[in-house]
Amino acid sequence: MPRKADALPPYLVERYRAWRALRFEQDKAWYARLAEGGQRPRAMIVSCCDSRIDAVGLFGAEPGDLFVLRNVAALIPPFTPDHSHHGSSAAVEYAITALRVAHVVVVGHSDCGGVAACCDICEGRAPHLEADTSFVGRWMEILRPGHARVAAANPERADRQRALEFEAVLTSLRNLETFPFVREAVDKGLVTLHGAWMDIGAGRLHVFDAPSRSFAQLG
Repeated sequence: MPRKADALPPYLVERYRAWRALRFEQDKAWYARLAEGGQRPRAMIVSCCDSRIDAVGLFGAEPGDLFVLRNVAALIPPFTPDHSHHGSSAAVEYAITALRVAHVVVVGHSDCGGVAACCDICEGRAPHLEADTSFVGRWMEILRPGHARVAAANPERADRQRALEFEAVLTSLRNLETFPFVREAVDKGLVTLHGAWMDIGAGRLHVFDAPSRSFAQLG
């Protein structure tokens, strides 16, 4: 048993009670159907843990619509079957092979703390993140090659971080294709991969356009 687990904060208790009264009671039949029939989401969303990003709300999703993976900087690591713990890779495997989602959408965002940490690591400003004991530092190693790709063309820090936020999305898309079951599903036309970046302050979504190799703002 855990040594100590306190009761929920009162504000969360009140929000739960409001959800139960206002949402659950109105859609009780739908929740019963989900519980009995299981989930059949059409898309998997990979988004950042950042509390300012709400992919479910962004796409107007209802329970059962989206299979959501949230992690630091919305990164997907490359396929690495080394018997270690790989929560993000496990989620991708389940989405593709068990749920058979039709779309995987990677959503990055502005002012990403994880991407900022990667910049600091690569530029020698965060020795504490380079320590072996830093989980954030080791996770952001996934994006280190991306920093090398964008650094020279973006001498200003703000521009460099913004470019690396876009590059993080592309890194995840490239890494998704290193998973054999993802590549097979894409080749068979069973799954499509998508990239997007959210400008939090402007409330604008930018979607990656493969032919132009750029992110275009949705109207």
